[in-house]
Amino acid sequence: MSHTIAVIRGDGIGPEIMDATLGVLDELKLGFSYEFVDAGMVALENHGELLPQKTLDTIKRLGVALKSPLTTPVGEGFSSVNVELRKRFDLYANVRPAISFPNTKSRYTGIDLITVRENTEGAYIGEGQTVSPDGEVATLTQKITRKGSDRIVRYAFELARSAGRRKVTLVHKANILKSTSGLFLKVGREVAKQYPDIECNEMIVDNTCMQLVMRPEQFDIICTTNLFGDIVSDLCAGLVGGLGLAPGANIGADAAIFEAVHGSAPDIAGRGIANPCALLLGAAQMLGHLGHEAHARRLRAAIVSTMEAKDQVTPDLGGTGTTRSFAEAITRRLQ
Repeated sequence: MSHTIAVIRGDGIGPEIMDATLGVLDELKLGFSYEFVDAGMVALENHGELLPQKTLDTIKRLGVALKSPLTTPVGEGFSSVNVELRKRFDLYANVRPAISFPNTKSRYTGIDLITVRENTEGAYIGEGQTVSPDGEVATLTQKITRKGSDRIVRYAFELARSAGRRKVTLVHKANILKSTSGLFLKVGREVAKQYPDIECNEMIVDNTCMQLVMRPEQFDIICTTNLFGDIVSDLCAGLVGGLGLAPGANIGADAAIFEAVHGSAPDIAGRGIANPCALLLGAAQMLGHLGHEAHARRLRAAIVSTMEAKDQVTPDLGGTGTTRSFAEAITRRLQ
């Protein structure tokens, strides 16, 4: 079955890595078609708004989108276009794999873990932000719900089952944040009892960060709330060589958006040296979501083979290749 995908080419290096990624996807010959829509700075320039209604309507109609990095200008519109997209489509599960790749600058080998982050509530959303008239006191509301906690923990355990994972670690700060983090942990324990085949353990977030640096191999799937997940998932990316190898999936009941989680890197935009791997790995997540897991494995294997050979890899990976030549080397291995 062919699919039509909403494509957001993004800002900065976004168009370069998106063009490379779509070229590799086309080599899989799955009959994909694309509808291109705007968001971020390019949307502001072309349509006068950061997130046009046409973009929202297209994603809603198609149910799946592939997105390059976006820039949200300071003082304009939403605090974050990415956060707004997650809220609009209730993309409650943010799934961030961290997997070791060959020939990177990582201190570790053999890392293979996934962070499942609640994506729609908690302190990160920025609800109830106020600053006193004298500028001396700032406040922020942090809201955690039973529904939000239940569905993200359940998602993590279902992912563990479907992906053949053995353990889910619930990461929290319930020792101090007894109401919000406490509710997440309480609900997490209730859900865990329904999955006796999957090991469940609990870990305070500060200890989690220390343990990830000391013994990352002890983790399999990490499930946590929004703000903690944002921090922990970037730490995990650092274990495997940085955000240039970090994809992300944002999953809801009716829509899903797949992306590279790094920024738009305006300092290297237009130079043709951006690493396309994060977006390609996001595309691999999308393939699995659309029922093409075998092709997702093919794509990941082609990326690994290209990095092993150091064949046309980009300068951040120690090579002299370009965005295009790196993608072409991956394409040759798919052939």
